[in-house]
Amino acid sequence: MNVILTDRLELVPVTAELVRAVLANDRDRCENLIDARFPDEWPGRVFVERAFTVDLESVLTNPQERLWGDRVLVTRHGVRQVVGSVIFHGSPADTGRASVAYGIERSSQGRGFATESVRACVAWALVQQGVKAVEATTTPWHRASIRVLLKSGMRQIDTVDHLMLGELVVYAIDSGMPIPPLNIPSNLPV
Repeated sequence: MNVILTDRLELVPVTAELVRAVLANDRDRCENLIDARFPDEWPGRVFVERAFTVDLESVLTNPQERLWGDRVLVTRHGVRQVVGSVIFHGSPADTGRASVAYGIERSSQGRGFATESVRACVAWALVQQGVKAVEATTTPWHRASIRVLLKSGMRQIDTVDHLMLGELVVYAIDSGMPIPPLNIPSNLPV
């Protein structure tokens, strides 16, 4: 996987080596692998377990399949800092549907990084061979997440009940739907 560049971000592929460094809580190794400073609360096992809801052993034994499309978000201007991640829940090879999730570290929220990175990753995924659609789920009360998904071209297609989380709203975009233009206010801090 190649790095994806947006106006303000470099979307660096997640590797098995990076996952191992995060699991070992080896900040120096993580920062060297990404060539950027990690947030104070990152890396850590809690971060990985939250991002990867499947068996971590499967992530490490089959990274090509499990880390498909996963990216760490690094600022391009000024000091290189990790501000979040976009994670696909494995390769969509069997279904043609890529499932995406994302997170922005606390001090970087509200600056448009989620929208910018999710849009870029959705656009990337939709041109990958065999991908028919990209989908995401969120809670109906998480307005910021819903705005990110809508700005990424997704539309609500369903609601599902989750055993622990309750009602979730499913958003999706298929390969035939255009992604709307993105306007990033120039006064946002980088």
